[in-house]
Amino acid sequence: MQESTLSLVLSIVALLVSFFVFFLTKPWKDDKSEDDGFSTRPLQLQAYERLVLLCERISLPSLISRVSQPGLTARDMQVFLIETIKQEFEYNLTQQVYVSVIAWDAVRNLRDQSMLVINQIANVLPPDARSSDLNKQLLEVIMNQQEKALHTIVLETLNYEAKQLLG
Repeated sequence: MQESTLSLVLSIVALLVSFFVFFLTKPWKDDKSEDDGFSTRPLQLQAYERLVLLCERISLPSLISRVSQPGLTARDMQVFLIETIKQEFEYNLTQQVYVSVIAWDAVRNLRDQSMLVINQIANVLPPDARSSDLNKQLLEVIMNQQEKALHTIVLETLNYEAKQLLG
């Protein structure tokens, strides 16, 4: 993998880590409207649960271990990984109604960054690369990150906000 591509990916991840750390330390307030006897709290908690599951499913280590197909080319695997992320995300689009803008942006950023990393790494592989080559490079990038993995930061954001609802 080219060092400039790896540096770009790591710089983007570092920037996102800083963004999420800033928002993790910022208190999130539960906007309460007039009490009409209907509580959205159970729906909000369920939305956070579903988004946690989404983040786990689209985290690159989990995604690779779940959908890996050794017989594919790296290009086919790239398309398969991207499509899987898109489908998982689209299935959970409605959850944005019940969570904060910060939480939803974190999930969207995870989706976008995961797809960006997959595409960048796939683009530097030789044309005859196999799916295992792509998967190995993806896992190496994740393991070589200086900071926490982005999916871990997003999970911490979601957990923090869910706990605020409970407290």
